[in-house]
Amino acid sequence: MSPRLSLREISFFERPVRFARPFRFGAVVLNAASQVFVRAKVDIEGRGSSTGASAELLVPKWFDKRADLSPEQTVDELRRSLEIARELYLAGSGFDTAFGLHATRITSQIAACAKEDIPPLAAAYGPAEIDKAILDALLRGMSANFFDGMAGNIAGVDARLSSDLKDDDITRFLARSRRLARIAIRHTVGLDDVIEGKGGVADYEENAGARYFKLKLNGDPQADAARLIRIGGELATLPFDYRITLDANEQYADLSALRALVARVKDDAALSPIAARLLYIEQPMPRDITRTSPLGELASFDFIIDEADDSCDAFPAARALGYRGISSKSCKGIYKSIINATRAGKWSTNEEKFFVTAEDLTCQAGLAVQQDTALGALIGITHAERNGHHYVDGFGDTPASEAEAFLTAHPDLYERRENRIRLAIHDGDLVTESLVKPGFATGTHPAWPTMAPLRQPKAKTLKEQRL
Repeated sequence: MSPRLSLREISFFERPVRFARPFRFGAVVLNAASQVFVRAKVDIEGRGSSTGASAELLVPKWFDKRADLSPEQTVDELRRSLEIARELYLAGSGFDTAFGLHATRITSQIAACAKEDIPPLAAAYGPAEIDKAILDALLRGMSANFFDGMAGNIAGVDARLSSDLKDDDITRFLARSRRLARIAIRHTVGLDDVIEGKGGVADYEENAGARYFKLKLNGDPQADAARLIRIGGELATLPFDYRITLDANEQYADLSALRALVARVKDDAALSPIAARLLYIEQPMPRDITRTSPLGELASFDFIIDEADDSCDAFPAARALGYRGISSKSCKGIYKSIINATRAGKWSTNEEKFFVTAEDLTCQAGLAVQQDTALGALIGITHAERNGHHYVDGFGDTPASEAEAFLTAHPDLYERRENRIRLAIHDGDLVTESLVKPGFATGTHPAWPTMAPLRQPKAKTLKEQRL
């Protein structure tokens, strides 16, 4: 039996994060963002109280890309998602499993957010962050590390939200899971990043020895092809083999535009360095068009959904359209990632493979990168997009004492370099050994007194901001 718990308190904090360089994806350029921190206090049945934590960037214009919204309004949606989720999570009484707390509230969360014109992907952000903090508290209270705890299904994950699965499917998947000792980083090349020469994609000081590269697309087949030819020429100078993924962030307007890109990748000899090493294409079209557009002959390439992953049944729906993969992001929900990894294993045969990838949404040094990396290591993801360390200077403006505490607790994951504590990358890999500690992949918590409370959204109802 999975242990049960009740919630005592959920607190939100916020800290600014300045970027060391601009990051452009889709129509957005980020030079800074805020990071939210969640602290959850729980009572574990028969064990007493415990406190857990989580963290994630409040990224503008990713969860909701509607053109009539400003970047600030989309961040307010995320803050409101957190507030609504806190109210729902604290409203219950009695004890439940960690997953039970999520499963009994997610439908109400989506409905409550819809009343405020917050789309499902943004609505899921609040529960995702609270769930991580609750799981951290549960694992700490039970003196269990994330990998052993989840192998025994300490959270009580079941199939009530995934009718295509049975409870035993999930339990068996978790029981067979084994922590990956190393996860290769996938280096992101943003739309404004340098391509050639010093600071370019093949510069070791820039890519940290990565063997996997994620190349952003802007939705124009001709411009994207020309840019990919330049990148392919640079990557061809690397002294080792490598693999590539492409990410359009919903920028391809429709199947016609996507066909034009795929035709160039398949038939243009100048793009052969890209085509020969291409693993998959990520979320090419807007999420609403994706749901009504079977890939057809385009499925000769592997495609995955990301922004279209806004419900627990999104992967089965995408599979029916010809997609073979889906992204895991802890900001979309750790339980959804586990359920989707269970599906991928169950669906895969000798003739057809389904898979889950890791796309990190600029996870920052500390709780965010540790918990998302641990999730990937649990469900068997061998390489993960890890661009937080690339766009932010180490721990950024985190207090020095807090950064030192994370270095002390995780000496294989961080290093002191150029008077900064930074992510430690070992021959292109992250090492996961120090994530095996009681709690959700962290041996320390942030310095709560150094942070401000989460800012309040400018309007209770987001619709009011657009009128």
